[in-house]
Amino acid sequence: MFDKQTYIQRRQTLRKLVGDGLVVFFGNNESPCNYPSNAYYPFRQDSSFLYYFGQQREGLAGVIDIDNGQEWLIGNDIDIEDIVWYGSVDSVKDLASQVGVDNSAPMRHLQVLCDEARQKERKIHFLPPYRHDTMIQIMDLLGIHPARQKEAASLKLIHAVVQMRSVKEPQEIEELERAAEIGYQMHTTAMRLVKPGVTEKFIGGKVDGVAHSLGAHESFATIFSQHGEIMHGNPSLAVLEAGRLALCDAGAETVNNYCSDHTRTMPVSGKFTQRQLDIYRIVEDCHDMALSVAKPGVKYMDVHFAVCRLMTERLKELGLMRGNADDAVAEGAHAMFLPHGLGHMMGMDVHDMEGLGQIYVGFDEETRPNLEQFGTNCLRMGRRLQEGFVVTDEPGIYFIPALIDDWKASGHCKEFLNFDMLETYKDFGGIRIEDDLLITSDGCRFLGKNRIPYHPKDIEDFMAQNRK
Repeated sequence: MFDKQTYIQRRQTLRKLVGDGLVVFFGNNESPCNYPSNAYYPFRQDSSFLYYFGQQREGLAGVIDIDNGQEWLIGNDIDIEDIVWYGSVDSVKDLASQVGVDNSAPMRHLQVLCDEARQKERKIHFLPPYRHDTMIQIMDLLGIHPARQKEAASLKLIHAVVQMRSVKEPQEIEELERAAEIGYQMHTTAMRLVKPGVTEKFIGGKVDGVAHSLGAHESFATIFSQHGEIMHGNPSLAVLEAGRLALCDAGAETVNNYCSDHTRTMPVSGKFTQRQLDIYRIVEDCHDMALSVAKPGVKYMDVHFAVCRLMTERLKELGLMRGNADDAVAEGAHAMFLPHGLGHMMGMDVHDMEGLGQIYVGFDEETRPNLEQFGTNCLRMGRRLQEGFVVTDEPGIYFIPALIDDWKASGHCKEFLNFDMLETYKDFGGIRIEDDLLITSDGCRFLGKNRIPYHPKDIEDFMAQNRK
């Protein structure tokens, strides 16, 4: 948790941006795994509640009454039975004081505050809920059916939260740097352990263990697989095989809930084959291109398409693509190899604020998403960059057998794709390289003082010197 003044100032700024009404932030409750007292661990608080109210305890709500100038932390104090099992904790009144909130009350008082606001026909602002228990709570409080709550959520509040959380404060950047350093330890652990005969599960478990041992946890479910062409390939019991590539996409979340997100692709044998190098170097150059052109005022959508054109030109040199690169990208032919966007916002959520609606987070009135074209419809971040934004840079090239078969059968983009050669790459897998970029006043830089090896020779040298 940051200092009290941080949360006071954030709520003051939010009041000015929203203007009037009653703002309610719902904290998360414990989430049972397979029976009520066996909850998923660790508890994860709602990020926007954390941003404005800072407290990690479950069963809380924060209220900002803009018209009356009052703030409340709402929640029930724990009883003696809970204390027996979990130990003593601060009272809700004490939790409120710690973040500069003057008023506290049991959860039943939230109904009183909402009823009073509704009677006076005041606006009640809430964010789109993503947990079903919160949806039920909103239905009980406001009479809005869960099916209608997303559209009933306050656009004014969404825009205000996105505006504030998008630009990272210096103390947030420090937390993101810590997350990146833990990410370094996670990924270099994977590089040390990758060798033929080890299971994906073993390495994935070791990677997660690094995060936990350093006082953090994973920022998302770790991806580790020899099938790098599967975007979210979680570790299986498959044994790593010589000659294959292993892709590790993993990140850490600090105790203050700031994230990292990196991807590395490494040769199981410790040495890249020439065919693997040919593809890897294209992804490497696309990754570095983003670092050279991303800066304030530049649309990240333009960076994405610049990367796509570079990738297309380089794949043409290998004979996998053909034709005019601009035409190929306009038609979406590059999405055969890169079916996702270049990156996403990152902060307290690894896909920062995605639950508020990607159209508000990654886009704006000037820059709109293209939801019709395959690949481009997965572009999460397109708007102009600002100093203080944190975005991921994660180009990749994937050879997805089912996608190759589908496009070949339909003739989709056949004028730009060499399907005969693509057939010979069905056993290749996929390559992705990902780092986290902080947009600075005149450009951008990677987060984290230690760079996880990503140049081919650096990966091979690290693996040769450090493999266990």
